[in-house]
Amino acid sequence: MLSVERLAFAYEDRQVLDEIGFTTGPGELCALFGPNGSGKSTLYRCILGHLRYQGYVRLDGVDARTLTPLQIAQRIAYVPQQHTNPFPYTVFDMVAMGRNPHLGGVFGPRRADLEICERVIDSVGLLDDSQRPYHTLSGGQRQLVLIARALAQQAALLLLDEPTASLDYGNQILVWSIIQSLARQGAEVLVCTHDPHHVLQFCDRVLALGRAGRFIADGPPEATVTPELVATLYPQLRDGQAFSPVRRGATVRASDIE
Repeated sequence: MLSVERLAFAYEDRQVLDEIGFTTGPGELCALFGPNGSGKSTLYRCILGHLRYQGYVRLDGVDARTLTPLQIAQRIAYVPQQHTNPFPYTVFDMVAMGRNPHLGGVFGPRRADLEICERVIDSVGLLDDSQRPYHTLSGGQRQLVLIARALAQQAALLLLDEPTASLDYGNQILVWSIIQSLARQGAEVLVCTHDPHHVLQFCDRVLALGRAGRFIADGPPEATVTPELVATLYPQLRDGQAFSPVRRGATVRASDIE
């Protein structure tokens, strides 16, 4: 379980996060929703221990600052917005790196680790490309590889930073369906997104982060993501124009779009 208490962070004299607090639990798919510059990625970096913050981040009741990087990696899997790699790793190699927190000694991945990697690569539709060099893939395909690597990590908490920003519509639905399925299986998932329709369609809860570095809403998407909230977060829209909330529909299965 992730618990954030009175978390604050500033870049020099610019306050980015101010008294942030929330708790998520197993089986919950929670959206971190807000505009660029509101501190969403900074919040992730604090949770991961990459930044020195004020307040507390607790993982299953343990202060995250007392954990080693390996212990954090065993508990949290992270998918960044973008990633470039100059080395000629294959898709399979990249996904296999997700097993590193669970390996012991110097003997490399076991057969069970390789089977996990093959299974998650297949789940994102890239099994036929598993031996292709990662850097030759399209931006959307590389994002799917990063998601597969996070799945291979098998951490209890999954943090995703705009995981479908580079994907076409079909792959967006595929990825969101995979994420939703993970939550239904008991994973704890926090997803940073700009798309209110994805929040409404797939998420159980939404945390809306305003530009002042504070949450301005927290609740079920159907009651929270309104034209008024969208207009507040994105003032360039007048009266929530260009956004019409839709009712939450039935879960979309990956098999429906293959």
